[in-house]
Amino acid sequence: MSKAMAVARMQLVTKWTYLGNPLVILAAAFLLSIAIFALIPVDEPKFGGGSQAPLWYFMVLGIQSMTLAFPFSQALSVSRRAFYLGTLGLFSVLAGAMTAIYLLGGIVERATNGWGVNGFFFALPWVADGPWYGTAVFYFTIMMFMFIIGFWFATIYKRWGTIGMLISLIGSAVLSLGIVALATLNQWWGSIGYWFVQQTPLTMGAWAAALCVVLASGSYLTLRRAIP
Repeated sequence: MSKAMAVARMQLVTKWTYLGNPLVILAAAFLLSIAIFALIPVDEPKFGGGSQAPLWYFMVLGIQSMTLAFPFSQALSVSRRAFYLGTLGLFSVLAGAMTAIYLLGGIVERATNGWGVNGFFFALPWVADGPWYGTAVFYFTIMMFMFIIGFWFATIYKRWGTIGMLISLIGSAVLSLGIVALATLNQWWGSIGYWFVQQTPLTMGAWAAALCVVLASGSYLTLRRAIP
């Protein structure tokens, strides 16, 4: 555990990358969204998707945490297991902190009638309609999901190079197309749509968490053979 914590501290050597950039992206998206809400001349509640911007940056962080820090950690004789646990633990803390910001932002939005312009950036429909813990689970698992995807693709690149990356991307596209084709041929779209309608942020977060476990296991197995 001490080695894993040392890896987390090593990752935070570039504090601006892991702490500053997500907050800057969130603040910029928030201010732009509020400015747009204020310019819309309607009295109805206004909702925007700008709050997803930091979520996409978590994928970038997953890539950077592997490509930039992994070679350095191996030069320091850090085990792959310690590197993986330290990196995953760090991003769990970051995702938890960002989730807290989203929850507090939603509380303030409701208390101020959408920041005085009836605009909602954090408290989005469906996501914030249920209990607070459902919203928290949803945001946390989505952030971790984005991070693990970026981390795994970077690990694939370290393990098999550009060819491996291309094969994995093409394979993912072919698999997705196959699932779409199978659902279309068997006329499953109605059932799939009904299933999604029945989900809540808590249940969707639980499904995302299960998928994160699968992806995290795959990324660790790939990391064991990755080349610094």
